Parts: sequence; C-alpha cells; structure tokens
Amino acid sequence: MHSQLKEKLKAYIQQNNPELLIRLQEDYSLNTYLEDRVSKVMPMVLKLLEDSKPGYAIEELAMNELTEALRPSRFLYLQKILEEDFPREYLAFKTAGVLTYESINLTEAARELLDNYPFNEETEDDRMLRYAVIATISDYLN
Repeated sequence: MHSQLKEKLKAYIQQNNPELLIRLQEDYSLNTYLEDRVSKVMPMVLKLLEDSKPGYAIEELAMNELTEALRPSRFLYLQKILEEDFPREYLAFKTAGVLTYESINLTEAARELLDNYPFNEETEDDRMLRYAVIATISDYLN
C-alpha cells in the first residue's frame, strides 16, 4: 500500500502541481517528499486496514489526506483563466506544445499574489482574485 500511495501521489502532483514536481526534481528531493508525505498517513492506513475497510476506501481516504495541502491547484486555476480570458494565447501555447511550460511560468509569476491573497478552496471563486490573476496574466503576456 505504501508504494502504491507514493505512485498515486506522484501522479497526482504531475497532473495537478507540475511546478512542485519540477522544483522537487531540481532539488533531488522528490523521493524524500513522497516518502515523508506517505509515511505521515500510514498510521491512518494501518488503522483502517485493522478495521477491515476495503482497499479502495483506504486509498481514497489516504489520497484525500495526502493531497489536501496541494488543493486547489494553482497550475490548473491559472490554466483555466488563461483558456477562458486569453483564448488566443492559450490556443497558441497549446498549438506550439508549450502550454504546460507557460502555465508553470504563470504559477511562478502569480506566486506572490496567490500567497498573499491567500489562494485556497474558499477563495478560488472570488471575483476580485480572478481580476487580479487576469491582470497578472496580462502583465506576463505583455
């Protein structure tokens, strides 16, 4: 179960938080990060196994716990706003095969804004945040 959760967490990060994946790979700390995160949920997993909970339920609960700090995804949030509010640029990036690269760059450009706002599941739909992000994307593109 331990190695399965590590693989699932890595896949989740790759899909939803590629900027984190790149940073961890650059620091050669990806394996340490995955190991630390999964080790923290293992007591819960073992308890659920003792209680004879089904594997899929244990995996879902563990993944919810493992990904809590990674949600919502800044990468996906910025990519969605780019697609909706800057469709020409989004399509150009996608066509050129650089959408992921540019979206990762956008997460860095918007880091201070999203850190200070703060960006979380409650503020994800905040209109003022969206306007600020649109301005940040516009600055990035120009």
